[in-house]
Amino acid sequence: MGKSDEKVAVYDAKSLGKGRVLMLGLQHMFAMFGATVVVPAITGLDVSTTLLFAGLGTLLFHLLAKGKVPAFLGSSFAFLAGYAAIAPNGEAELLPYACFGVACSAVLYLILAALFKAFGTSKVMKYFPPIVTGPIIIAIGLNLSASAIANCETCWWVAVIAIVVVIVCNIWGKGMIKIIPIILGVVVSYVCAAVAGQVDFTPVKDAAWIGLPISWNRTVFSLIGNADTSLLITAAITITPIALATMVEHIGDISAISSTVGKNFIKDPGLHRTLTGDGLATMIASLFGAPANTTYGENTGVLTLTKVYDPMVIRLAALFAILFSFCPKLAAVITCMPAATMGGVSLVLYGMISAVGVRNVVENHVDFSKSRNSIIGALILVLSIGINYSAAGAIAFKVGEITISLSGLAVGSLVGIILNAILPGKDYSYEEEKAEPTGVSFEV
Repeated sequence: MGKSDEKVAVYDAKSLGKGRVLMLGLQHMFAMFGATVVVPAITGLDVSTTLLFAGLGTLLFHLLAKGKVPAFLGSSFAFLAGYAAIAPNGEAELLPYACFGVACSAVLYLILAALFKAFGTSKVMKYFPPIVTGPIIIAIGLNLSASAIANCETCWWVAVIAIVVVIVCNIWGKGMIKIIPIILGVVVSYVCAAVAGQVDFTPVKDAAWIGLPISWNRTVFSLIGNADTSLLITAAITITPIALATMVEHIGDISAISSTVGKNFIKDPGLHRTLTGDGLATMIASLFGAPANTTYGENTGVLTLTKVYDPMVIRLAALFAILFSFCPKLAAVITCMPAATMGGVSLVLYGMISAVGVRNVVENHVDFSKSRNSIIGALILVLSIGINYSAAGAIAFKVGEITISLSGLAVGSLVGIILNAILPGKDYSYEEEKAEPTGVSFEV
């Protein structure tokens, strides 16, 4: 599936020496760093907790995947829509509910992993074809667009700097510059805002150098005994469908890593193991107040750049992330980031998420001349976006004394999956040996 095993063996960690291996581990850590810390900066989740569980989640993933897959697990952008639906302004008291919803979505990973183990990849994937996953991904990005614009409006010139840097680095950058455009966009825009006197660094000055990365009142466990049952159910139903997109993203990433390394990780250790690792990492991270985890395309880019495919280097990067999580001053620097900087980066990210959905449909040659495909795609998009921007923002109904609200994305996803299952004309065939079977990868 690409490069030979002999080529890979030349570049293992043992042949490189400790110094180079440490540098490679740091490089992988910084490759994921920019995108991983952007998610808590946007949602209001804790940066230190995010880094801790990115590292721990990666180590858990490697344990369950028999230590064979060189993948790093960082913050998932796909779940930004879920956090925005439950805690639109990053309200501290609402974020644990959103995290509960994300933890519930992780159960779908475990269910899908069990189905893959029992029935095989091809039989299961026909229920998640690109005509379903593509429009869902498009809707995720478009639903978030308003919040990006709102942040940009706080200072457009700062936002534009972030946008320009991301675009320039991604299109014309070489080597690591091309791999980390997000963090470069954030840094340049942040520095320009600071020079212009638009950043208050008082929280950074007051923050300690060393501290614990977990705050109990930010965890799902803090809800025990005083939780709003209606909000818990609403969060679960609203956020869980997002996992339909991220699970397909996971499969696409594992395929990409397989193609890069030259080994079929879909067969060995198998998607049932990698999905279980990703799902459990997401569940544990969410329960402790960190974002959902996902396999990172940024680190796959580093693998391609360095030709060092030894999973031990990724595990070293995970240890560095854990070490950085114990520095509150670092978290304070990120917390002080201007809203316009986040707006500029988010504008690109949210647009790219939708573009990924379009690519998912195009690369898999979805035939829109077929009425079934047009109907499924149309209903997913209109329901997902229309309900989100309606006056109520959701469809609410009561079950006994409990009020349940379904977001547009939840309704659109469920309708799409059900229609695809019952309408005649299903022709999607998942090819296990194909390097890009899904066309999904949430990266810029």
